[in-house]
Order: sequence, then structure tokens, then C-alpha cells
Amino acid sequence: MSTFVQLAFAVGDRAAGALSLADAGAAAALADRAGVAAIRLRDRTAAGPALEPTVAAAYLAGAHRIAFVPELSTSGNAPYNAARRLLSIDRATGGRLGVALLPGAGDEVTDAGEPPANDPAERWGEYADVLTRLWESFPRTALRGDQDAGIVADDARIRPIGHDGPYYRVAGPLDGPSSVQGRPVIVADLDGLGFDAAATHADAVVVDRDRTPGADAALADALRATGLPRSETALIGRVAVGDLADPAGLAAELRAWAEADRLDGFELVAAGDLEAVSAVSRELVPLLIDPAPALATTLRAVFGLRQAVAP
Repeated sequence: MSTFVQLAFAVGDRAAGALSLADAGAAAALADRAGVAAIRLRDRTAAGPALEPTVAAAYLAGAHRIAFVPELSTSGNAPYNAARRLLSIDRATGGRLGVALLPGAGDEVTDAGEPPANDPAERWGEYADVLTRLWESFPRTALRGDQDAGIVADDARIRPIGHDGPYYRVAGPLDGPSSVQGRPVIVADLDGLGFDAAATHADAVVVDRDRTPGADAALADALRATGLPRSETALIGRVAVGDLADPAGLAAELRAWAEADRLDGFELVAAGDLEAVSAVSRELVPLLIDPAPALATTLRAVFGLRQAVAP
């Protein structure tokens, strides 16, 4: 499988270093034509917060077929509400949604009761587990649509998750079925989590460039400990893209990096205005991906992952 590209930028106030909604739409259209697999919508810029990423994703996905990966923190987002919101977008886009789940420092959802010792990585793991189980609580195959028998869905296949953990209590199930790709792709940043947590819950792991040497072996070891092969999780190398004076030279450097560290994809963090972001798609991306037409229609397939199937 060829190396894929995920582009990352923020949507919001131009004065804060983000793209306006109109500019983000133009950037998404160009990225799609250039062969970008997905756009990660960042929660913050260097100057402050951006437009809420899932709102931006829902807006942009209505006009563009490219996949979106909005950032979502475990802080301030109740798991049930987040799961329902994300899965709704995933269904509406035909399975072209992921979520870059970020570990938060705290959460008013649990702090109102008797809060446990706060471990962001542990909280992240429980949150990711709850999301996954909620997304699997109402499988698409439960839908019957039998008009003669008056049966809309097979209730026996729609199951509460009954989660009662140290950080969250969630009954479930969700009120709508899973998507065509099974469930949204969970993307984890290695920073603040480590490979063990990421391998247990994530479908893709993003690693900064200075930490990619040895990352493939470390991820494989962590996955092996859970009984999974390395192919179950995509390894994405993140790099900030600034000066594009020599796109061909930079592309050759990045391709060599991907080969040396066995990366499955790149996350290109684009900074600047619409022209700067568009230049990444127009001048660099075509040099990083194979020119063969992409046949995959879901984000999970584009990332080289198998379709998630509810048990």
C-alpha cells in the first residue's frame, strides 16, 4: 500500500492563524483533488482556540468528499454525546470520519462526583474504550426494515454497554446504527500516552519526527502484547511544513524518512493563510503519493485498516 497523507490545519479566526470557513472549504477542495487522504481539524492554534473541530467537520463534510479527523479532548466532552455526534457525521459521510482523541487534564463530567486520582492517559484509555463500545452497541446489521412483520431493528442485537469505570459511568446503547466503515477511526498522538495505551485503543498513532526512529518496532511490540499484528494500526509521522522553496527535495527527504522508519502515512501540519496551506496540497502532496487512482471510499480503507465489525 502507498503512503497516505493527512493534512492538518485549524478553522476559525484568521487573526489567530486559522483558516476561515470559506478558506477551509477551498483548502479541502484542493486537498481532495491532490489526493490527500484526510484533513485533521485542529482544536487550537499558537494564538488560541479554534472553531470547535467537530462543528467544522460537519460543516465541511457537507460539501466535500474528503475525510475529516476533528480533534476532541476528553475534557469537556461527555463520552455518550461525543460518540453520538461523531457517529452521526461518520454515517452522513459514508464512513469518512476519524477522531484525533486528545488526553485532557480533567473533566467536569466526573469532577462533580467523587473524582479519582487524575491520570490523563488512564482517563484517555477509558474514554476511548467507551467510545468504541458505544459505536458497537447498535450494529448496522441490526437494522431489519421488515414492513410486513413491523420490525425496524433486531432489538436483541442492540445492547447497552453498562460501563462503570473509575472515570465514567455510561449505560448506552446509542440511538443510531454504526456506519459503513463500522465506526470512526480513533487517532492517537503518542505524546502523553505511550505505545501501550495507543496500541490498545487507537487505529492510528501519530508520532513527531524526532520520535519516529524505533517507533515501528515499539508499536509492533505493544500490539503483539494485545494479540494484534502491526497491520492493525497505522503509524503516521508528523512534520510541520513551512518553506516550500524546494518541494521535490523535501518530498524526497520525506519519502526516505517514511521508508527508513516504516511509516504508513504523513501528517503535514500546514501553517499560514489559504495560499500557504494550498501550496502544500498543490506542490508537495503529489510528490509523496502514488499517482494511481484511489479506490478506497472509507477513511479506514484509505488508512489501510480493516473494516471494524461489531461483535
